[in-house]
Amino acid sequence: MQFNGIYTALITPFNQDFSINEKAYAILIDKIIAEGVHGIVLAGSTGENYSQTLEERIHLINVTAELINKKVKLIVGTGGILRIEDSIILGKKAKEVGADAIMISSPPYSVPTSKENALSSLAIDRATNLPILLYNYPGRTSVNMDKEYLDIISESKNFCAIKESSGEIQRIDFLMKNYPNIDLCCGMDDQAFDFFKAGSKSWVCAGSNFAAKAHIKLWNTCVIEKNIEKGKKIWDAMKPLMTNLEQGGKFIQSIKYGVDLKGIEAGPPRSPLLSLDDKEKNDLANVINKMNKEINLID
Repeated sequence: MQFNGIYTALITPFNQDFSINEKAYAILIDKIIAEGVHGIVLAGSTGENYSQTLEERIHLINVTAELINKKVKLIVGTGGILRIEDSIILGKKAKEVGADAIMISSPPYSVPTSKENALSSLAIDRATNLPILLYNYPGRTSVNMDKEYLDIISESKNFCAIKESSGEIQRIDFLMKNYPNIDLCCGMDDQAFDFFKAGSKSWVCAGSNFAAKAHIKLWNTCVIEKNIEKGKKIWDAMKPLMTNLEQGGKFIQSIKYGVDLKGIEAGPPRSPLLSLDDKEKNDLANVINKMNKEINLID
């Protein structure tokens, strides 16, 4: 599988009692597909996978596959606070429902060596045998998918892409030069333009839950039209929002409120997170409105 396009790291809408709001979930999926995203990434950190039971995650795989119905690509996250056996269960369920790929992240807290981490990833690969999107986020896992890790996992052709969320800008050049077999996907929203300028063709983004059109416009301009000058203008309009999301300290809460502003009930985040306060909501709404106005003026 080649990764080329905008892939939404999907939120999980909750009711006020923190149960899954399946009605809002269906509306959101239909909305972002209609707006043109190329794929949906289920059960990443944006989806609050760490707060969900294994049973809930299996249920969401079934529900999401049915709702998407092959209209766009479906990538199922297998990571989080899980045993490897549970990650394999999720991978097998993804294959059962016809998912296009799975996403593998480093296990948090245990801090494996690069070899240990790679062997764990290969075990999931062998049990699942689907295309794999790696998710490198050492800020959350304390483990970096370094050269040793990437060399080991490259023995399997299923490892076809990496969502790079380290924030280390030099990793863009390192990955593109040394691992052409692995598509580079932007995973750090405030660095998307840097990824596209370097030749990356995909972005796994959370902001597309509520601003898919802006994300797609940047991708189309930079990747399809290859108009970097125009892309810079779009990026200049988007950058304040990306900075707010990545550096504001309340990433998931902000994404959910952005969805609320679209008229879809995202609901509260699960514990330990708290919803945005009134000032934070107002600031985010202003940033989004300003971005939309500026992008609409760019031909």
